[in-house]
Amino acid sequence: MKKICIISDTHSFFDNNMKKYFIQSDEVWHAGDIGSIEVTNEIKKHSKLKAVYGNIDDHKIRNEFTEYLFFNCENCKILITHISGQLNKYNFKTINLLNKYRPNIFICGHSHILKIMYNKKFNFLHINPGAIGKHGIHKVRTMVTLKIENEKIFDLNIIEIKRKTI
Repeated sequence: MKKICIISDTHSFFDNNMKKYFIQSDEVWHAGDIGSIEVTNEIKKHSKLKAVYGNIDDHKIRNEFTEYLFFNCENCKILITHISGQLNKYNFKTINLLNKYRPNIFICGHSHILKIMYNKKFNFLHINPGAIGKHGIHKVRTMVTLKIENEKIFDLNIIEIKRKTI
């Protein structure tokens, strides 16, 4: 069994509210717009990290991470990218990746809007964890935790952290 924390759109931000969930997780999956390499270095101190770069990420982040990531976790096929297009109106690049890899879980970011639903057309669980950073349109910082064991996905939780004004 693996405990997973799914995040996106940190935009160079890291705090103890995030850290406490990373410590409880076997792996953190980051769906891009990391913002600074210091964020990923901090995450790696507390958990194993799998991440992709997003549209705001610089050459340092793009040298360490890829545009998309496909891997297996507990016999589940996982596909992560940053920009995918709208739910059920995926962009051309995303459709090609979905057809090629046929994931059980598809994770994306970019919109800063938390969205979790089962995609019947492609037969996978779509997860956009929203944004855990402080930059952007979102009013609440969000992330997702879940557990995976022998292809089963369970204990899925939405974590909301109040966004303080500066």
